[in-house]
Amino acid sequence: MDGANQVAVGIDVAKATLDLHLLPAGQAHNLPNTAAGHEQLRKALPNPANCLIVLEATGGYEREVVADLTEAGYRVAVINPKRARDFAKALGLAAKTDRIDARVLALFAEKVQPAPIQKTPEKQAEIQQLVARRRQLIEFRTQESNRWEVTRAKLARKSIQTMLNTLQRQIHDIEGAIEALVESDEEWRNKAKLVESVPGLGEVTAATVVADVPELGKLNRQQISALVGLAPYNRDSGTMKGKRTISGGRKAVRCVLYMAAIAAKRCNPVIKAFADRLAQHGKPFKVIITACMRKLLVILNAIVKSGRPWAAQTTS
Repeated sequence: MDGANQVAVGIDVAKATLDLHLLPAGQAHNLPNTAAGHEQLRKALPNPANCLIVLEATGGYEREVVADLTEAGYRVAVINPKRARDFAKALGLAAKTDRIDARVLALFAEKVQPAPIQKTPEKQAEIQQLVARRRQLIEFRTQESNRWEVTRAKLARKSIQTMLNTLQRQIHDIEGAIEALVESDEEWRNKAKLVESVPGLGEVTAATVVADVPELGKLNRQQISALVGLAPYNRDSGTMKGKRTISGGRKAVRCVLYMAAIAAKRCNPVIKAFADRLAQHGKPFKVIITACMRKLLVILNAIVKSGRPWAAQTTS
């Protein structure tokens, strides 16, 4: 971002509000996170060609704002909250409020100048929402199933069973809509087939990757691991060596990769051999499964990048 007229913008997104900070002017605004608030936001911003906007990934609250701004032609970067927190710590900003967070994001835009995201097509937003809704319905079904198992009153059990039947029908309908949407797009259809070619992975993993990791195949192995939140961070200080941990990223993708890694440990020769080697070195289960998740993601990234389906002899 070059030139004296360039503006760095930070937006802290909450469920009900948007806190906006513009640099170098230092202007700050608090707006409602509504359609009317989004219109006010666009009016408060300079020409799209003259600014870079940075937001945090906030579990979905930011998606509508991002879609609205990218549709209007703005350059928008969505960063991992951990990057923002680390940046704030480096600046010595210990306090944390929505207004301060917006200023930190504006400073991040000014100093770091992260790469803007690509414009999200309408269909991409649609499949993201369908996959998210399927995930919610699955969670509801699990909760009701657990209640059914411990409930003895006949009327209560009948009510729970009715709800389970309804949820199952809705899940079936959503899955059909996801499948139709994937089939309607040649790039998505090919990507899904490539993902499903890997032993241990199926339609759920494929749909989640298509919806929530459009960057797959476009980044290197380190970048894709960091994006999803599977890159281990050091916790070292002086001679003390802390545990390596993962954080941030895309939780929904990690949840799907966790289940895929469990299955792949049994039926995927590459992942099974990898997990066995880690176990022989005394690694605990959590470390092993996280490493398997990361390896699966790297394999998927390579397969999608090459356009060639799974072949154990070339990915081992």
